[in-house]
Amino acid sequence: MARSDNITGALLMMASMAAFTFNDALIKTLAGEIPLFQVMFMRGVVTTIAVAIIAWRMGVLGRRLPRADWGPVFFRMVGEIGSAYFFVTALFNMPIANISAIMQALPLTITLAAALFFREPVGWRRMLAIMVGFVGVMLIVRPGTEGFNVYSVYGLAAVSFVTLRDMATRRLSRDVPSMTVTLITSVFIMTFFGLASLSEPWAPVDARAALVIGGAAVMIIGGYLFSIMVMRVGEIGFIAPFRYTSLIWALALGWLVFGDWPQTITLVGAGIVVASGLFTLYREMQVSRRARAEQKRRLSLGPRPR
Repeated sequence: MARSDNITGALLMMASMAAFTFNDALIKTLAGEIPLFQVMFMRGVVTTIAVAIIAWRMGVLGRRLPRADWGPVFFRMVGEIGSAYFFVTALFNMPIANISAIMQALPLTITLAAALFFREPVGWRRMLAIMVGFVGVMLIVRPGTEGFNVYSVYGLAAVSFVTLRDMATRRLSRDVPSMTVTLITSVFIMTFFGLASLSEPWAPVDARAALVIGGAAVMIIGGYLFSIMVMRVGEIGFIAPFRYTSLIWALALGWLVFGDWPQTITLVGAGIVVASGLFTLYREMQVSRRARAEQKRRLSLGPRPR
């Protein structure tokens, strides 16, 4: 039986989330062994070479960016670099499931940012879901309690920078290939962390560490490619909820690899965030369908006679 585009898109989204989460787990195993900047630079070198080869094979290597896209690409790089630094720092210092749970707030922050900066309409139901979702985030972070630490704030900073990245991506023209943007981003991340790594002594890299960094690079490349492929098949309203499978992977890897299991209140907060995000996606899908139906109705009526 032939597989539908929606099922294919869902499988690609789950594969993308699995790849990104395995990358996180591999990077986390190097915490305390190799400095963060060194790890990010070495992974960046492998990633950039691989992405450049893929871009060359796709025929987009050397494509010039339109001048109008320079600004969005710059802010996208700022968002990518900031999110990488804050996310990996938090990852090095807190359970992988906890930082993953905080990152599940992204659909909520992106919807809110689109409403504030792009004047995209957000009804009271979605706004209420966003507020409830942020209550869930506070249950995960728990400021003012014994379980709170500064790295929870780093996680929130990572969410902010990813939101900036995605808002900048929305401003890119459709003529810019996704792989071109990925390559530019990868080059600048590699350069930034390469320069930052000069501020601290490098640690020796044995065969195991080199294998882990290589594996992380393979996973991050896979995550990029799957996420690009997702955008080309199926309905985004059907596919987007499968983004939350990353939390399942984070819970499983946190328990199996690091022996961590979140507290009950963290799981409750994560559940609230996920439920709020799913409701927001559902409402966005409904609004989009109504808009398309209204547009079709108007086209079918034709121009009014004068």
